[in-house]
Amino acid sequence: MKDIHDIKFQNGTKQELLSDLTPDFPYIASRVELDKFTGCFVPWHWHKEVELFYLQSGVLEYYTSKGKTVFPAGSGGLINSNILHMTRAQDSMNTVQFLHIFDTSFIAGKQGSRMEQRYITPIIAAPQIEIIALYPDHLAQIQLLNKIHESFNLSESDFGYEMKLRAILSDIWLHLLTMSLSSLEKKGHYNKINDKIKLMMIYIHEHYAEKISIAEIAAAAFSSERECFRAFRHCLHMTPAEYIKSYRLQMACSMLAESRESITGISHACGLGSSSYFGQVFREHIGCTPIEYRKKWRNSDI
Repeated sequence: MKDIHDIKFQNGTKQELLSDLTPDFPYIASRVELDKFTGCFVPWHWHKEVELFYLQSGVLEYYTSKGKTVFPAGSGGLINSNILHMTRAQDSMNTVQFLHIFDTSFIAGKQGSRMEQRYITPIIAAPQIEIIALYPDHLAQIQLLNKIHESFNLSESDFGYEMKLRAILSDIWLHLLTMSLSSLEKKGHYNKINDKIKLMMIYIHEHYAEKISIAEIAAAAFSSERECFRAFRHCLHMTPAEYIKSYRLQMACSMLAESRESITGISHACGLGSSSYFGQVFREHIGCTPIEYRKKWRNSDI
């Protein structure tokens, strides 16, 4: 299991870059330490692969377009395919999450197979299912949570590891499908606003260093400015301007930690203007000056 302290994104998007996932074995196991992420949160992103998780310690907040779901230690769940989401540790100390991230072909087999049609597609094609939450105080869910927890104990060095992993993930999936039957009976309607917000986010990610107008963001998704505001409020629970600022600060944090560029250079590269304004905004949102942040990050690396 790989320890994760940050995530990478595909160029120009917020689709997570899963470089360790390969066509012959479309699966990754990760141990995520949220307190080592910048700001103790994972920014808004999405991926085609599903995300099955167990919270080992701490309290974790998952955000989707439908709002916030809180997971205490011992709980777990599933994030569906292509769902826009972010996570935040409620407490900055010792929030540890175990993750299975896998393409559903890993358990379904060939595309269009009976396995895929009967057991996989009903969940990943259901717009009403963004997240499935499992809690240890629900008697019917304890056994499934134990199974998810145990699934992370499989060792890659064991003979038959891949077969055992596929078997246990298939068993977990079948239980999740059974639990979801009542939700699946209530036919959901696909909301095109989710596609639009992704297009708008991609535009911001490609042009964050420049001056960006709401009209330009809206045009990237063939929408009006009014629709643009509604999409950001509905999906990200913030305004477009707030998202632009937060994204610029994310990029600034990365540059401060990973480069030796001057503070002035970083402030202009992130589209945050003068170094004095950059320092003011950075302190307001991050809680320290850019120089203090850079020193803190480098000391933690040492």
